Amino acid sequence: MSSRTPLIAGNWKMHKSGTQAIESAERLKTLVNAASGVDIMIAPTFTALFQVGQVLKGSPIALGAQNMHWEQQGAFTGEISADMLVDAGCSQVIIGHSERRQYFGETDETVNRKIKAALQAKLTPVFCIGETESQRLAGETFSVLDKQVRNGLKNFVFNDLGNLIIAYEPVWAIGTGQTATREQAQEAHENIRSLLETIFNKDLAGSTRILYGGSVKPDNVRALMEMPDVDGALVGGASLDPDTFSKLIFFNEN
Repeated sequence: MSSRTPLIAGNWKMHKSGTQAIESAERLKTLVNAASGVDIMIAPTFTALFQVGQVLKGSPIALGAQNMHWEQQGAFTGEISADMLVDAGCSQVIIGHSERRQYFGETDETVNRKIKAALQAKLTPVFCIGETESQRLAGETFSVLDKQVRNGLKNFVFNDLGNLIIAYEPVWAIGTGQTATREQAQEAHENIRSLLETIFNKDLAGSTRILYGGSVKPDNVRALMEMPDVDGALVGGASLDPDTFSKLIFFNEN
């Protein structure tokens, strides 16, 4: 049995105005107040962060952001710094999500710089990696993950990364309704953990939480969570409805 506390994280993406976000956060706070043995995080849009952060005070739910810039300040129109996220109440930040890579030019190099900036600001990075469908069909899954992990964590040492969270999100399973089988998820997570041991050491590999993301729903979450190297879920669509999301958080009781 792993000593790693499961984390169920909700990425709201570009959904919910401030008022809607507050209502959802208040509902979720009520639903999960009695949750134990599991960590919870939600990542609203930038414009709702501060308001949602106020709602979450005193609750077991952590506030996360969906992205950030690697510089502390400057002429970067439309960007948000790590310090701004901390000021809004964030303790975690999603970095390198496949949608950022696919639509907004995110690279392994920018991911690396963002992870460094997040750690310097005492934000926990949720570092996203994953292969596309064509890469999986070509048998390149492990080589893609290897490259993303090595480049994303380049020039870090073990002591830097104590709070790192990794999210394995097969791109072909995000928002498609397709989910990796629990065996596929376990195989990928085991590979990632082995890679962390190779690059850093056994302690970091054993303590780092690796989340699965990709069409996680109440009817498949428990099977995924039974896998020894699956330490939680990064949830998109199913996190938008507090009642549905709370079922994921109470996965052991379903």
